Amino acid sequence: MQTAGLVVLIIVALGFDYTNGFHDAANAIATSVSTRALTPRAALILAATFNLVGSLVSTKIASTVGKGIIDVSKVTSHEGLVLVFAAVVGAITWNLITWYFGLPSSSSHALIGGLVGAALASHGSVQWHGVLQKVIIPMVLSPLVGFTGALLFMLLLLWAFRKGNPRRVNQGFKYGQWVSAAAMSYGHGLQDAQKTMGVITLALVVTHHLGSFVVPLWVKLACALAIALGTYSGGWRIMRTLGRRVFKLDNASGFAAQTIASGVLMTTAYVYAAPISTTHVITSSVMGAGATRKFSAVRWGVAGNILAAWVLTLPMAGLVAAAVYEVAHLLVG
Repeated sequence: MQTAGLVVLIIVALGFDYTNGFHDAANAIATSVSTRALTPRAALILAATFNLVGSLVSTKIASTVGKGIIDVSKVTSHEGLVLVFAAVVGAITWNLITWYFGLPSSSSHALIGGLVGAALASHGSVQWHGVLQKVIIPMVLSPLVGFTGALLFMLLLLWAFRKGNPRRVNQGFKYGQWVSAAAMSYGHGLQDAQKTMGVITLALVVTHHLGSFVVPLWVKLACALAIALGTYSGGWRIMRTLGRRVFKLDNASGFAAQTIASGVLMTTAYVYAAPISTTHVITSSVMGAGATRKFSAVRWGVAGNILAAWVLTLPMAGLVAAAVYEVAHLLVG
């Protein structure tokens, strides 16, 4: 019975990874598509490829998600399995809601919110210090760094190329976006597929299929392929919001936003092992690049709606996960 439950959980977790791919595909490629540096299909192929590569190079984020958010040592293996299942279902539900309305919310924080909500419902122990250090503080700081970094980098580019031939400069940034989109996709894989790896490995640990938290190779490959396939299937609703409705990007501002955002993603993954949101970082970077033109160029009303989705993600995914835990606990005993 427990083995069957574990198989179901792995399938559901990979489903979350897939929804993460199509939900967050826009994060990596919306800027390149909206500026026509890449066609939508070419951008999706590029994003899927580098998502796959980024997914396989590290397990630092997986360890943070699997070991640093909740302590399952005080729950039985059965309860732990239900807890992880509820967390993933809560995250998927919030992903689908925000995808339907075209809001680029955070799949990462949906998953973490789900873990916390399910842990509280199961009377498991939440490692609040880890949540504060690895989730809350990076959640607040990373968009600020993205906004400020993109604003300053865009000002530097404007100054450096102020005397250049506009047509040649624009063409150069168009090619530059191919590189920055690849870097953004790599950072997305480095961050987001790792989170699902962490959840699946956590389930293997609580059911005693693993003696310690070490991500198996088959888990890495399964998660990498799921997020790559999800990315290739596209995220057109969110792409439209991020690429056009927040700020009308050009090649230079698209390059600046992607370059800064990918730098933030890689730094937090490699140096701090902090599971930050690709959505938060690229959206704030787009705003920062847009603000160099003039503040009125950024559609702050749309930005406000996105901010509301950000704020609601952790608690709403947590509430859904808690409800799923209670129902699942009643059904399976």
